Amino acid sequence: MSVTVGMKAKAEAVVNDQNTAISAGSGTLPVFATPWMCALMEQAAWTAVAPGLAEGESTVGTKLNISHVSATPVGLKVWAESEVTAVDGKRLEFKVAAYDEKGLIGEGTHERFIITDERFLGKAARKLEQ
Repeated sequence: MSVTVGMKAKAEAVVNDQNTAISAGSGTLPVFATPWMCALMEQAAWTAVAPGLAEGESTVGTKLNISHVSATPVGLKVWAESEVTAVDGKRLEFKVAAYDEKGLIGEGTHERFIITDERFLGKAARKLEQ
């Protein structure tokens, strides 16, 4: 199998004390944090394409352009949905959106690259040698 336009996935969570703006350090209110919404969007994106990757391959996020348009209080379920909109070699583009039980809370685009795990980790480890 390979990565193709149209692949989709969803990632879910419940807003709790650990994923609020207070906990993330991104604000002072007990609402779903923007960094956690971003993480949920990235989770939906990488899981959408994981079945199309070869053994020893992963994807890494390189760009996220989103808006967070509605606050979600502790206790509500949230989820993110992703869809592959373009495949250009190893570069992947996604449409992403996040929702809570009352409607849309964020949306935008996301870019990821297909990488070879061993090569990528080796390159990262070389930073420790410098």
